[in-house]
Amino acid sequence: MSMTFGGQPTGTPAPVAAVDLIKDSSTQNFMQDVIEPSRQQPVIVDFWAPWCGPCKQLGPALEKVVRAAGGKVRMVKINIDENQQLAQQMRIQSIPAVYAFVNGQPVDGFMGALPEGQIKQFVDRLGGQGSMAEEIEAVLADARALVEQKDYQHAAQLFAQLLEVDRENVGAIAGLVRCEMALGDLENAQKTLALVPPAKTSDPEVLSVKAQLDLALNPVDVSEIGTLKAQIDKNPDDFQARLDLAVLLNGASEREAATDHLIYIIKKMRAWNDEAARKQLVKFFEAWGPKDEFTLAGRRKLSSVLFS
Repeated sequence: MSMTFGGQPTGTPAPVAAVDLIKDSSTQNFMQDVIEPSRQQPVIVDFWAPWCGPCKQLGPALEKVVRAAGGKVRMVKINIDENQQLAQQMRIQSIPAVYAFVNGQPVDGFMGALPEGQIKQFVDRLGGQGSMAEEIEAVLADARALVEQKDYQHAAQLFAQLLEVDRENVGAIAGLVRCEMALGDLENAQKTLALVPPAKTSDPEVLSVKAQLDLALNPVDVSEIGTLKAQIDKNPDDFQARLDLAVLLNGASEREAATDHLIYIIKKMRAWNDEAARKQLVKFFEAWGPKDEFTLAGRRKLSSVLFS
């Protein structure tokens, strides 16, 4: 499959309610009003102040062009007098200052009041990038579908292409790590995982592949499974043996059995060894991923024990 990013828009964006196109925001809401929406649609940020004469000219002209764009872009207005910390972070030295965000990053901008014609060129240029986010999501979905089909080679190629365009896309990073692990390339899987930006290390997909990679790099010795089962047959409340057995069973891909042994401990004595069984089960969930069938089933079992 070939793929071209940053080309002309391939379709008309879905209609956006006029009330959503332009809004005031603040330092506290910058993430939810600008960064997150920009992953789906370009967001223009207008930094202004009530005492700024050129701002009074630019603001209405910018709003007019944004509305005329029919939902290709959104606009957020920030009063720097009320949001000085954000203005400092963005290194705003003079106003009006306009920044354009795509995929969580500033990609374009200008200072001072521009004629309406130049504003339109700016918005049209930015609107053309709106299709990039949609295309990235579409290709990411294609790559994940290939992983489900176990076509790791072609999936890895798509994930790698995505990272050439968006180096901080955690979905592509995690997907490529999964493919490299499936292909037995643990060395490159480690290098790929290192690409995760510090701010995104707690992402569920990242935690999942990291746990899987740790397990692959430190394989368990399953030869002790029989011995531990015998110990538990003699003493069902040998919690340490059950915990050790659960870890080994997980390494042997017997995830339901691993879950049940930990659930037994939690039900009998949740506080044992500083809640070691519950903590181990949570680690399993992270490794399996939030949508995995065994994670979903295990969370139901855990909830029934904790809240019964």
